[in-house]
Amino acid sequence: MEGAGYRVVFEKGGVYLHTSAKKYQDRDSLIAGVIRVVEKDNDVLLHWAPVEEAGDSTQILFSKKDSSGGDSCASEEEPTFDPGYEPDWAVISTVRPQLCHSEPTREPSCPQGSWAFSVSLGELKSIRRSKPGLSWAYLVLVTQAGGSLPALHFHRGGTRALLRVLSRYLLLASSPQDSRLYLVFPHDSSALSNSFHHLQLFDQDSSNVVSRFLQDPYSTTFSSFSRVTNFFRGALQPQPEGAASDLPPPPDDEPEPGFEVISCVELGPRPTVERGPPVTEEEWARHVGPEGRLQQVPELKNRIFSGGLSPSLRREAWKFLLGYLSWEGTAEEHKAHIRKKTDEYFRMKLQWKSVSPEQERRNSLLHGYRSLIERDVSRTDRTNKFYEGPENPGLGLLNDILLTYCMYHFDLGYVQGMSDLLSPILYVIQNEVDAFWCFCGFMELVQGNFEESQETMKRQLGRLLLLLRVLDPLLCDFLDSQDSGSLCFCFRWLLIWFKREFPFPDVLRLWEVLWTGLPGPNLHLLVACAILDMERDTLMLSGFGSNEILKHINELTMKLSVEDVLTRAEALHRQLTACPELPHNVQEILGLAPPAEPHSPSPTASPLPLSPTRAPPTPPPSTDTAPQPDSSLEILPEEEDEGADS
Repeated sequence: MEGAGYRVVFEKGGVYLHTSAKKYQDRDSLIAGVIRVVEKDNDVLLHWAPVEEAGDSTQILFSKKDSSGGDSCASEEEPTFDPGYEPDWAVISTVRPQLCHSEPTREPSCPQGSWAFSVSLGELKSIRRSKPGLSWAYLVLVTQAGGSLPALHFHRGGTRALLRVLSRYLLLASSPQDSRLYLVFPHDSSALSNSFHHLQLFDQDSSNVVSRFLQDPYSTTFSSFSRVTNFFRGALQPQPEGAASDLPPPPDDEPEPGFEVISCVELGPRPTVERGPPVTEEEWARHVGPEGRLQQVPELKNRIFSGGLSPSLRREAWKFLLGYLSWEGTAEEHKAHIRKKTDEYFRMKLQWKSVSPEQERRNSLLHGYRSLIERDVSRTDRTNKFYEGPENPGLGLLNDILLTYCMYHFDLGYVQGMSDLLSPILYVIQNEVDAFWCFCGFMELVQGNFEESQETMKRQLGRLLLLLRVLDPLLCDFLDSQDSGSLCFCFRWLLIWFKREFPFPDVLRLWEVLWTGLPGPNLHLLVACAILDMERDTLMLSGFGSNEILKHINELTMKLSVEDVLTRAEALHRQLTACPELPHNVQEILGLAPPAEPHSPSPTASPLPLSPTRAPPTPPPSTDTAPQPDSSLEILPEEEDEGADS
């Protein structure tokens, strides 16, 4: 239904106001009406009107009770029983929301016309739903001003349909303290991030976020992420308890099964994807033009995305993918750039090389970095021939590059897990200087993963959960039911980009595909979704509990096929992008829409792709734990403060 300046996007009849709070409603206390969601003048309004007024969608009215208490329309008898909602939410209480229109409200001349109301969705603060087992479901809307609108009783069902429509414009998050109360946020990822930020999931001292979890990953993981589970279970998966109507629904309406579905996203069929062969040296050479400048770069990147690179080509191509060499530069410009960067590297290396042992004893920061790097390097990819043996020169290069990186990025320094990211780069490049600058390029993408605040990791887990909720709500429901809905078992995947999940050659293929930035930002999150999609039946049909789920995910290490995962991740991306009603926050994650304007500056509200912030200088973790076997290293999040509110 459309009119001048407005469009009705939802309409439902049989929505009553109960103007008496008695246990048994008489006919005079029931007011039948129509609820509508109306797009009007760049705003979205929720409008209810009695049946006699419902024909005119443009009349946006709200009636308030006389503050003096002299409302002749209200019941003179004090309420004696509240049928399912607390006195604070009684329908006879009135509110004073900020009006978002210029039409005057009418003086209450009768109990029918005076109850019409309208409110902008932006003015909503929360939505309370009814307890299960009532004759019909109801919703109570609360405004930002703190008042409640009259409860809407859906005598012929329709609460689920209304919430589906509202979810197009709002994020409905179930309160961790009250499963019947939905908190309302603007439909953008920054709102979720802001709320997530206030949960304070990690200790103030999270500099040893990785090493503290080497000993007992199973119990400490679920302890630290219990609050994440509670929040996201509410934010993205409404509770299954129903408010089913005992009355038979009319033929044109479905039964009211409850609130198990908030998102109205209906994805189409998943397309078939076929990956191509790797880019060969001959194909690369065809893209090299006069003066050594690469030509048709977008086409070349697309080929790398669809097929990867031949092993013999990686040493050259990775320098471009990681931003060390410019795609637009000539051969001579590249040579001059390498000479400049070589001189810069050795100047930084000399800074720590020239520190005497006596000086280092008075420099606890440098000493801590050196100790941690030596310990991590000694157990990084030691089964790889390039790094095996006690006196392997590759280990010395890893050590020197990582220490030099501490001079390059004083604020970040070294954090456990960085050696995992450097190792494949040095293996491919086989040159200290070039490997250092390629590593710096990689760290520009993922340095936020290693910040002391862990804001980037929390944000990524939130985005991953949003994607999975849209792609497979049943899997999310199952994980929620097993206290695994926080996806904490994906922490290591995202932290070091699946380095421990695939065989070494497959990691090379995976990373070079991700480095293309195609088909959009955050493909690594869809890689995680693809792995979970592949293991879906095993997880859901095996009767796993939370510990078994974590154990099963960890046991996938070295058993995954990178080509199968990449094929499925691309198919998931195409399936999502083909959806015409994809929520805006999901569009942001996929790079299909610009980030929504944040309401206020927030360290967690960063644009996509990942834009890590700089952390203050952080002392390295100081642990005396013995080196763990390489395959059992568990990189997991920090344990929460037991005194914090959940």
